[in-house]
Amino acid sequence: MGGKEDGVKQKNGKVPPFVCVFDLILIGFFLFSFQLVYDYQMKAATKQETNEMATFKLPKTHLSSPKTLCAFSTWYSPPPQPPPRQSPPPSRHESPILTTISEAIKNIETKPLHISLKNILPSFKAHHFISLLNQNPYFLPPKSLLSFFDFLSSYPTFSHTVQSYCSMVHFLIAHRMNQQAESLLHFVVSRKGKGSASSVFASILETKGTLSSSFVFDALMSVYTEFGYVSDAIQCFRLTKKHNLKIPFNGCKCLLERMIKMSSPMVALEFYLEILDSGYPPSVYTFNVLMNRLCKEGKVKDAQLIFDEIRKTGLQPTAVSFNTLINGYCKSGNLEEGFRLKMVMEEFRVFPDVFTYSALIDGLCKECQLDDANHLFKEMCDRGLVPNDVTFTTLINGQCKNGRVDLALEIYQQMFTKGLKADLVLYNTLIDGLCKGGYFREARKFVGEMIKRGLIPDKFTYTTLLDGSCKEGDLELALEMRKEMVKEGIQLDNVAFTAIISGLCRDGKIVDAERTLREMLRAGLKPDDCTYTMVMDGFCKKGDVKMGFKLLKEMQSDGHIPGVITYNVLMNGLCKQGQVKNADMLLNAMLNLGVVPDDITYNILLQGHCKHGKLGDFQNVKTEMGLVSDYASYRSLLNELSKASKDRQKR
Repeated sequence: MGGKEDGVKQKNGKVPPFVCVFDLILIGFFLFSFQLVYDYQMKAATKQETNEMATFKLPKTHLSSPKTLCAFSTWYSPPPQPPPRQSPPPSRHESPILTTISEAIKNIETKPLHISLKNILPSFKAHHFISLLNQNPYFLPPKSLLSFFDFLSSYPTFSHTVQSYCSMVHFLIAHRMNQQAESLLHFVVSRKGKGSASSVFASILETKGTLSSSFVFDALMSVYTEFGYVSDAIQCFRLTKKHNLKIPFNGCKCLLERMIKMSSPMVALEFYLEILDSGYPPSVYTFNVLMNRLCKEGKVKDAQLIFDEIRKTGLQPTAVSFNTLINGYCKSGNLEEGFRLKMVMEEFRVFPDVFTYSALIDGLCKECQLDDANHLFKEMCDRGLVPNDVTFTTLINGQCKNGRVDLALEIYQQMFTKGLKADLVLYNTLIDGLCKGGYFREARKFVGEMIKRGLIPDKFTYTTLLDGSCKEGDLELALEMRKEMVKEGIQLDNVAFTAIISGLCRDGKIVDAERTLREMLRAGLKPDDCTYTMVMDGFCKKGDVKMGFKLLKEMQSDGHIPGVITYNVLMNGLCKQGQVKNADMLLNAMLNLGVVPDDITYNILLQGHCKHGKLGDFQNVKTEMGLVSDYASYRSLLNELSKASKDRQKR
């Protein structure tokens, strides 16, 4: 039968009727099923779109027309085109308040916030703003939200909380607006004050959400450090460690630098070791800075402890490390330890440099071991090291202070053969040494040479020359120096004023000396006991004891406590005027004030009583006050008794 059918098909070229009917039935069923599925999907999509439009009240232009919906009834139609997207609509679960706020922020250019939100703002709270930041349904830009944050800050009925500030900080950091975030943290810390680290840190953790960044803790530590709240900054570090957060290395660095400058070096070291244990990268530089601080404070043993810590951290001491400690030991007078460290330095294959030798040479000069200093200087040059101006200044200063000005001048000449130029410090050192050694004329020559080389004399230069001229008795030159200082705009200091007053008193120009003392006081300077006493002595020698006591009263009013020398000057003035009774009263005042008389006091009183024929009264004074006679007072008393005996014999 099959053969016949094939034969028929091949012969006629037609498909049998029952085959065509069967295929049509299958095609119809397939099309009907496809239409049912497609209609179901389109009805579901249409229903969802209708619900969304009812919830968010989308514009009618976003809806499909009836003609479009009718077109979907056919078994094939092109898919619907979505409406153009202007801003993403919020989900159906979003708060209407956030929607309204977002719309208002978006349209702020056409309508101010205080108008568009006048009905919402009275009930708008900080937690609403936090929700706005976290959800941001309209994807508002960070600057817009920051502006809205600032707007709320100035709105009368709204109050930000620490949480809203911290949320804003996280949001800004997430959008790389670190400077603005740190500014907000600065404001929070300024309001919360000292001791607020724990609560502020808790608020940051509470609000971090998914926007967590380690920068916030770096910034928080830096802000507390900036305010000087060191304990709060340290607590922030420890809290990050406690909560297994990333260690804020930048904040630690900022705090460590502040502690090195302001806090005790040992306290800074303790914090440094603590952060090192937490993975903070060690640095020889930090150890060196701490050592330098301690050495400047004279705590060389503590500096040695820090030096020992360098190797414990896996680092190697540098030349700066050794030099810092060597310099500290030399300045404290421990030259033996300084030279021992030089040997250790070479064992570590860290070779001594110019600073190493300069520190050791300075220590030797201060201990008056000038020959050893010269030997070390030669060793330095033999090693190929070129001395600098500091090295030469150290040697010249050492020679001058030990009175070897001739050797200082030789070293000065040697400096020029090395191709070095003298600076102002070196010239001042040399001029000071020459003046103190009595070579005032040579000192003035060096001032002229200094000026020729383009160096301008400073306060130290003028003061040194002024003091030297006064000690040489050349008051006229000293006063010329003073005029020159005033001309150059250089203010006189205590040394300059004291030198001038001393010179005026020595020349008997006591009125000018007192006038200079008043000028010194008007300049805001405080004369010492010696300066007051010089002027008082000048008036007393002129017979003006009353002016001497006036200065004593001023001296006491200025906070000075006069010593025995000051009282001796006044007592001598009283005795020379024959006011022995007043001198005795002054002695009583001395003892009541706790000022112990010395041998000079005794001799002044003895001579006063002897000259005015009241030796018996003085014996009473001596007994009452418990004074003990020395040899000089005994001879004076003996001579007076002998004179009285001869007078009686003549009668």
